[in-house]
Amino acid sequence: MTKIKEVLKHIESIAPLSRQESYDNSGLHAGDPEVEVKGILIALDVTEAVVNEAIDQDCNLIISHHPLIFKPIKSITPKSEPGRCLLKAIRHNIALYAAHTNLDNVMGGVNSMIGQKLGLNSLQILQPLAGILQKLVVFVPHAQADEVREALFAAGAGQIGQYDSCSYNLDGSGTFRPLPGTQPFVGETGKMHSEPETRIETICETRLLPSVIQAMIKVHPYEEVAWDAYPLTNEFPLAGSGMIGFLNKPMPEADFLTIVKGVFNAGCVKYSPLTSRGVQKVAFCGGSGNFLISAALTAGADVYITGELKYHDYFLAEGKILLIEAGHYETEQYTSQLLYEIVKEKFTTFATRISNIRTNPVNYL
Repeated sequence: MTKIKEVLKHIESIAPLSRQESYDNSGLHAGDPEVEVKGILIALDVTEAVVNEAIDQDCNLIISHHPLIFKPIKSITPKSEPGRCLLKAIRHNIALYAAHTNLDNVMGGVNSMIGQKLGLNSLQILQPLAGILQKLVVFVPHAQADEVREALFAAGAGQIGQYDSCSYNLDGSGTFRPLPGTQPFVGETGKMHSEPETRIETICETRLLPSVIQAMIKVHPYEEVAWDAYPLTNEFPLAGSGMIGFLNKPMPEADFLTIVKGVFNAGCVKYSPLTSRGVQKVAFCGGSGNFLISAALTAGADVYITGELKYHDYFLAEGKILLIEAGHYETEQYTSQLLYEIVKEKFTTFATRISNIRTNPVNYL
């Protein structure tokens, strides 16, 4: 028996809710996480047609990319489609969950899927997140240093880019005097003691710090563990907005535009004036990504692809980069496939389906 909360925990192990933007509302919008999963329907958006499909398919969990509840709502009534969706989902005991910008902002997320579809290699985050790391320092007797270090790494500490198990270790001497009522690992109560110790420094994400500290304390031999944590301003290269990658070989801009239109099955593709240069270094962001144009320019990209651009955004190209607007729905349409793969990788005892409903509200003439 698999509960809804187990599925959500798995998704959030890949796309933690702490990764979502401040304006977003990813997570569980409706439903009881303790309920057993009967079936899952995956969709880009939650519409009445999608909820009806879930009812017909006997699915009691809808996982979407776009949140049904994006902005605060003051009432839930049949006067609006979100209200009708919520009422019907609750009436039929269907839970609603959204993995939005938390899935955008991770390696292996929405933009990684876009990069694969475009045939790009050497993918990296375009604008890495900063301020989400901590430096953790702990002091431990030499003989137990390896055990404590391995516990830190097993809990998720020590990852720098594509390297793991990273630490710095310095030998020194720690002093302490056990007070009455203590049971010291080394030394004697009431007497000053000096112990050869290793200072272990490592790094971890802030969201992991509580579990990392818990794992450290569990194996540390001292009654009172001496440790420090320092917030860092370093960028974290495995999380952030947009991505950048490379084509195997350069190609003319006109040919690349044709590829983009085909990959996204777009009704039309809007673009800035051609630069007359070849395309090989490609920056991109699914959905609304005009805020990353400057990052794409700074990275030296030949082209920047996103789902939505405003009129004045096109002036930012200035002949230095080709801007391509391929459609919000179009650039995020593969998110349903991604969520399907994430769920099916872990759970096989119930049916998981991708919605057959095309929710794109934009039409082309």
